[in-house]
Amino acid sequence: MDNLKIISNEDLNKIAESRIGEKKLHQALNHLSNSADLLNKINDPLIEFVLFGIKEDIGIRANKGCPGAKETWDLVLKNLLNIQSNEFLNGSNILILGHLDFSNLYSSHHSTDQEKLLKTYRKQVEKIDQSVNQLVYSIVKAGKTPIIVGGGHNNAYGVIKGCALALKTKINTINFDAHTDLRIQEGRHSGNGFSYAIEEGFLDRYFVFGLHENYISKKMFKYINTSKSKIKFQTFENLIVRKKTSLKKASKIAMKFLSESKFGIEIDCDAIENIPSSAQTPSGFSVNQTREFTHFFGSNENALYFHICEAAIVNSEKVNEQTGKLISYLITDFIKSKKAK
Repeated sequence: MDNLKIISNEDLNKIAESRIGEKKLHQALNHLSNSADLLNKINDPLIEFVLFGIKEDIGIRANKGCPGAKETWDLVLKNLLNIQSNEFLNGSNILILGHLDFSNLYSSHHSTDQEKLLKTYRKQVEKIDQSVNQLVYSIVKAGKTPIIVGGGHNNAYGVIKGCALALKTKINTINFDAHTDLRIQEGRHSGNGFSYAIEEGFLDRYFVFGLHENYISKKMFKYINTSKSKIKFQTFENLIVRKKTSLKKASKIAMKFLSESKFGIEIDCDAIENIPSSAQTPSGFSVNQTREFTHFFGSNENALYFHICEAAIVNSEKVNEQTGKLISYLITDFIKSKKAK
């Protein structure tokens, strides 16, 4: 599989922590012995969830955003692999692949011409799309549930395309986000993954949950209004500031809109208050509200995939540790939700 760097025993041993009398997740979950074992392993009937990271922030750079999401996967691994394996989540039905590595693309990022550099980024995102699409296609084709940690929100396009091609039908998506990511098709970047997915026939219904009113342009309103009711949203201000609609009611409305077909769950960390991200916000959903959202939508039988993106590395070990812990909570909340039907 293109660009897939598997997590090895050596990698696990570097990350793993052990304590007498306890069993940690890294001791229970499954991983590949080599890349050639991928298709055989994902077809194992005992495997339900396939987890991998995407180490890039080129899509964010291509959208003129703040980079820093490239190393988020490593943060998550450090936290996730060292949680307890117990009756709530034992890990035996999880396959951890490793990550899609795009470090080779960064060597060409030396131009001082910003327009030229932007074009380079956007062409490289197309290469990233292809690798994400191929891997997700293989996972969904095998009947498993992909869990993806990015990386930029540009990767939503490759995830959606891979799912749609595997299922041979359009899918739906809910996006927990402060932004629509429906910007014009000006070359691939983190702000237009859903635009491309809709235009190319991979995404059918799309719901943006928690959209910030300060970042919706008139042009975007017009685009949504002409979507023939295929795109809907609920603003953060209606939910949290004015409280015109409760989170529970808004979630049920979104679920009704999406869940007659297979749908994906997108979590953009830009929507979570004070979480370091490509567009960090001082006003957003709380961590616990985000966890509730994940559980609610994950528990539906048509929930197809789970994608977390846009969290960023900062110059603070304590903050990075908390971000890794947050994403680990969301991953385990999603997996546990499947037992709560």
